[in-house]
Amino acid sequence: MLKSQTKDPRYQPKEYVEITHPEWSKNATIYEVNIRQYTPEGTFKAFENHLPRLKKMGVDIIWLMPIHPIGVKNRKGSLGSYYSVKDFYGINSEFGTRKDFQHLVDKIHSMGMYVIIDWVGNHSAWDNPLATQHPDWYTKTKEGNFQPTPWYDWDDVIDFDYDNPDFRKYMTDALKYWVKETNIDGYRADVAGFIPTDFWENARQELDQIKPVFMLAEWESRDLYKKSFDMTYSWSLWDQLRVATNQQKLSGLVEYLSHDVNTVPRNAYRMTFTDNHDKNSWEGNPYLNFGPGLKTAIVMTGVVNGMMLCYSGQEAGLNRSLKFFEKDPIEWKDDVNADLFRKLFHLKHENQALWNGKYGGEMIHVVNDQQDKIISFYREKNKDVVFPILNFSNETVSVNLDTKYDQGNYKELFSGKIFNIEEKTNLKLEPWSYLVLVKE
Repeated sequence: MLKSQTKDPRYQPKEYVEITHPEWSKNATIYEVNIRQYTPEGTFKAFENHLPRLKKMGVDIIWLMPIHPIGVKNRKGSLGSYYSVKDFYGINSEFGTRKDFQHLVDKIHSMGMYVIIDWVGNHSAWDNPLATQHPDWYTKTKEGNFQPTPWYDWDDVIDFDYDNPDFRKYMTDALKYWVKETNIDGYRADVAGFIPTDFWENARQELDQIKPVFMLAEWESRDLYKKSFDMTYSWSLWDQLRVATNQQKLSGLVEYLSHDVNTVPRNAYRMTFTDNHDKNSWEGNPYLNFGPGLKTAIVMTGVVNGMMLCYSGQEAGLNRSLKFFEKDPIEWKDDVNADLFRKLFHLKHENQALWNGKYGGEMIHVVNDQQDKIISFYREKNKDVVFPILNFSNETVSVNLDTKYDQGNYKELFSGKIFNIEEKTNLKLEPWSYLVLVKE
């Protein structure tokens, strides 16, 4: 093959992602914390007692759901929604004091983990003082009244207007405040796509001048990767895993994998999950969403391209929806899910094939003769290899795989069994079973 001779910059490939990810995020995992429901006390102090367990599980990023005071006017339920913020500079007294919060942040850092907090930039509580002090910072109805975010039933909040430059400065300053004053490591941005991208691009630039931050968008689009967010949600994987486990149809899941490889910027991060506070509270519970295929789906989120999320209580086999506006503590007990998350999280740390963005290996399709039931692919980076084979059916399947490029001895992650993969490989997989073959 002739080497390219053109030096014309118009034809040179360019990396789409222009931000620099924090170095520590390259093989990080993430865990979402619902402080209210995490313990009977529902406080920062009580949650601290779980940090050693989470560290042992392999958690790197602690994502705290909103920590700010909750509005009272038009509140939903007796306690209200975390996402109805009354003061962007305050701490919700339900969880403790500012000193308690700072102690938690410092404790997380002392254990080699990182912390991001939820940021609700699209709207505020009706009784946030901004509504009285700066009513021009909000969108209005034709009658000139405050309004919830259009089209949604978010009756406990009112919608901000990002056409106002003074409001943009206020929100940027507030974002900078928590990084400067408490040393948090970044944000999860609620409904990030409802806020103009140019706001986020400038905010990221100003935040990075304080310290390298990690930014997660509750959204799923390419434009946010370029100059603002390290990671977006992968709702589309959640959707296709539900189809795969409920209808046992894999065409949508295969399409997801193809689109991930061919359309997602190589150095973008995607958050993969089977549950989070939205899906848990509004879409039923994970056992209903995924049925007997739940563990297969969890394993899939841990081996595909992306950063695997564990939501509060998943590792304890949470099998119900947590109440969103009332007290409803998680029941902590031993469950096999804990072993799934622990082994997958530690594999992420150790095996470069699973690292995030450009640091990890591309998903290469391994052709098999049962592609309506079996997903099989191969990832490699710097001689580290992960080879997942997952049965998304309620049948025992004998599958032949074309493994001429994947030969060698592998150790299966969960059983420890050694597999000798040759040019052609036949395997028998029980219903909803999975193999994660590892070569280091």
